Amino acid sequence: MAKDVKEVVEETEQPAAPKRKSILKWIIIVSVVLVVIVSGTIAGLYFFTNIDTKKPATEKPAVLTFWPMDAFIINIAETNGERYLKIVMQLEVSDPAVVTELEQLKPRLRDSILDLLTPKTYKELMDLSGKQRLREDIAGRVNNILQRGKVTKVYFTDFVVQ
Repeated sequence: MAKDVKEVVEETEQPAAPKRKSILKWIIIVSVVLVVIVSGTIAGLYFFTNIDTKKPATEKPAVLTFWPMDAFIINIAETNGERYLKIVMQLEVSDPAVVTELEQLKPRLRDSILDLLTPKTYKELMDLSGKQRLREDIAGRVNNILQRGKVTKVYFTDFVVQ
């Protein structure tokens, strides 16, 4: 009979153990899900509210200032004087005050740009990447001469090769 009592006690204890494991498993799953939901909500609120506060309230559109240059007419290198280039450009500057400095330095700027244009070949001038490189070189030369502000972009308003 003692054996029967032990068997009955053992049988009643065995079903209780899986219930405890199952309840513990559900508590862990629910806890993890709640932590993920709460952290996601907090992170979302943080990022969305910071995006709105980073926008400047009084954002003014940039005013572009251009300075037109006189036309350049040069003989193209390696053509024995048979081809020439006529180029007219405008310089976009970072500050309207730079225009007065450009006016004062006009002879020096023209000389520097002529030195840059003179050795250019027909192939360099007609290639799209060559024109872009020429824009960058002109802006670089002008920026080296300027003391205050800078040239942000060079626009070719007339580009004729004959």
